[in-house]
Amino acid sequence: MKEVPQSLARLTNGYSWEQITIGHSDSMTFLLKGSTYNHYLKIQPNNSVENLYHEKEKIEWLQGKLSVPEVLYYDKDEVNEYLLVTEIKGINASDKSYEANIHLLMELLALGLKTLHRLSIENCPFNQKLDIKIEEAKRRVENGLVDEEDFDEIRIGLKARDLYKELILNKPQNEDLVFTHGDYCLPNIIIDQGKVSGFIDLGRAGVSDRYQDLALAIRSITYNFGEEYIPFFLKEYGYKELDETKISYYQLMDEFF
Repeated sequence: MKEVPQSLARLTNGYSWEQITIGHSDSMTFLLKGSTYNHYLKIQPNNSVENLYHEKEKIEWLQGKLSVPEVLYYDKDEVNEYLLVTEIKGINASDKSYEANIHLLMELLALGLKTLHRLSIENCPFNQKLDIKIEEAKRRVENGLVDEEDFDEIRIGLKARDLYKELILNKPQNEDLVFTHGDYCLPNIIIDQGKVSGFIDLGRAGVSDRYQDLALAIRSITYNFGEEYIPFFLKEYGYKELDETKISYYQLMDEFF
């Protein structure tokens, strides 16, 4: 990774690079270890489905509102985008060390989600409402940008065009709008010393139905620790009854992203 802009090379001089392989985005992510501070660098091709500039904008808007990284550098050249951010101290919530006290982990995940959803959406410039998401899903289907090999197990073998028809047919009639993370999966929640220390990978954040986050949180908890912990998570979040149709819908929606 020597072929980075000179301005970025100067900023990262003296840091050791370690590639992070967790996650499914188009970007390459590196942990840059320094003598005093660590940073994270994302490098992503310009022709990727999503772009790092949008994540940069959202991180900057969230400064002082939520515990998120700080943008240290953003630029692009003829081939790639580059986004350098500060490290959020702690360990991501998918780490197996949390098996020792999963009930505490569920409390923290619920608290983190409530913190996000309580953020005021007044003047929030990032629209992730259903009409916007469905239109983007349509664009990706028409341009062959949906990875059918990465569908959830229950949809393996199906075609994106058929799933899009299902998306249109089952569109919810209402939205409970809050500020959402957009990808509230356990690797994106950082915990330190028994508290949620911050949120990362915010490229899909914005105003959306709270079920956007609930659906992906439930899927991620089930995948990492087991579905038996979902009721405890929901109780801590404050939901006694869940709209299962919305959970299924927003998990379906995620197949396009």
